[in-house]
Amino acid sequence: MARTLRITTRNATFQQWQALLTNRTKRQRAGEFLVQGVRPISLAVRHGWPVRTLLCPDRVALSRWAGDLLDTVDATRAVLAPELLRELGGKDEDAPELLAVVELPADRLDRIPTGPDPLVLAFDRPTTPGNIGTMVRSADAFGAAGVIVTGHAADPYDPKAVRASTGSLFAVPVVRVPSHREALEWVASARTAGVEVTVVGTDESGDVDIAGADLTGPTLVAVGNETHGLSAAWRQSCDRMVRIPISGSASSLNAATAATVALYEATRQRAARR
Repeated sequence: MARTLRITTRNATFQQWQALLTNRTKRQRAGEFLVQGVRPISLAVRHGWPVRTLLCPDRVALSRWAGDLLDTVDATRAVLAPELLRELGGKDEDAPELLAVVELPADRLDRIPTGPDPLVLAFDRPTTPGNIGTMVRSADAFGAAGVIVTGHAADPYDPKAVRASTGSLFAVPVVRVPSHREALEWVASARTAGVEVTVVGTDESGDVDIAGADLTGPTLVAVGNETHGLSAAWRQSCDRMVRIPISGSASSLNAATAATVALYEATRQRAARR
């Protein structure tokens, strides 16, 4: 039977959980992150992510959803004073029914499947957690096999990223790598295995409109940093650069929006091919 903790003060254990909300280094050292919200927690459990601790409020009647999770998930149960749980919940409203401390996955590119005809997204040096989460949500919606976050970047396990993904973080493999090189090694490995992945970069000065590029085969779509776009190294590594035609007074699209358009176009082409 899972053990139960009772937390009534801002003790060391509470402070460790609090640090998971704001401190990337401590998330990494602990190998875990805090998940807020019914849908993200449900999807984490559904997709088999290891839940280390479930946090619930003391002396508060819980819904059937929360009760079932507490009864079925093999994790430590932590009962907190409601005001402490409210602090961890990230909202000024009532204390959440449940929070989950979930184990971080390994950043291994072999978590991303290579076939058949994989569609993979690479996000180069993103600075905003919300953009990462939105991109992961779009990747899930349009059937991408995975998301690779390259370079010095915001953290996909930041609470803002997890919330923006609306739980899709638990459905789509998201892998962090130090640079574009590791992503290209994944491409080379896929090609060696007979999966001819095409690397397509997105840029407002690309040489062809995205609708004119063939995205029906195995494809890695690279999207650049919100401010500076793709790095020179990524540009040189792409098989082709495509642009998303826009009009009006906007000079460019938000990075997550550009990724969503690219994923939609790839899905549209693949559906038309069938």
